[in-house]
This record gives sequence, C-alpha cells and structure tokens, in this order.
Amino acid sequence: MKIAKSLLFSRKIEEVNIFINMACLYLSIKMTEELELTKMAWMLSYMQEGVVEAWKNNLLDELSKRKSEVETVEELFSKMRNKFGETVEEERKVEQLRTIEQEGKTYDKYVQEFKKITRGNGYEEQPLIEEFKRKLSGGIRRKLAETELSLYDRGIAKKSSKVSV
Repeated sequence: MKIAKSLLFSRKIEEVNIFINMACLYLSIKMTEELELTKMAWMLSYMQEGVVEAWKNNLLDELSKRKSEVETVEELFSKMRNKFGETVEEERKVEQLRTIEQEGKTYDKYVQEFKKITRGNGYEEQPLIEEFKRKLSGGIRRKLAETELSLYDRGIAKKSSKVSV
C-alpha cells in the first residue's frame, strides 16, 4: 500500500494539526515496528527551514545528550503543538501589526483592520498608538503631526501664562 508522505513542516498554525495527522497516518501504516527514536527522527526530518529547523536541531542535541523531555512520538506531537500551535498565532499577529499600512485603504477600513489585528495581543496603549500613527498614509500622518504640534504648543502657552501670573 502506498501512502503520501507529509509535506515539510512550516510552523504555520493552521498546518500543525495537519502535519501531525499526516505523520500519525504514515507512522501507523509504515513504521509500526520502528523504535520511538526512529519515528521521531523521521518526523524531525520534515523540519528543514528557519525557526523550525533551529528548534529541531536543539531537540536533536537534547536527544543526543539524553537531556530531552521527549521520549515518545506522542510527547513530540505535544511539544510541537505547544511550541507552534499557540505562539505562532501571537507571532502572526505581531507580524501583521508590523506590516499593516493604510496605503490604498480608506481610513475606516484601516481602523477596522488595525483593531482586528490588535485585539488581545497584549500591547499597551502607547505603543499601539505609535504603531497606528506610523502606518497611516503620508497625508493623514502629516495632518495628525501638525494637529499634535498645535495642541502641544497651546499646552506650552497655557503653562507659561500660568507661570508668569
């Protein structure tokens, strides 16, 4: 019986369970007699790029030194879900926040998109405000800067008039 091998593991949150399910299927059909370490090595061989590869190399290093918490395929699956299933979503939101721009969108659409990305991401108010302003289109950003400067100047003028009284 032939079975499709799994695709390379990319760490995308939506692909974590797909990858694990494909691996389970392959392991249960083709590798039932293999040792756990062999099965884990086969799984890890599909982790070949970027952060995933670095994570794999660290795990292999731990395994070779017998300092790993992972001893079974099930523990490897669990560790993968913990590492790439939840934190990837947070990283994705941060990346979206870094790349969102108003260019080509109405102000209202940009605001709604920004709110959606930042919902529940843990950023504090001031960094979010600065990030929001940084990604506005040039004209709106200039107008906002002029308005803020005007408000700042008025605040300085009020303070200085109070001091001279």
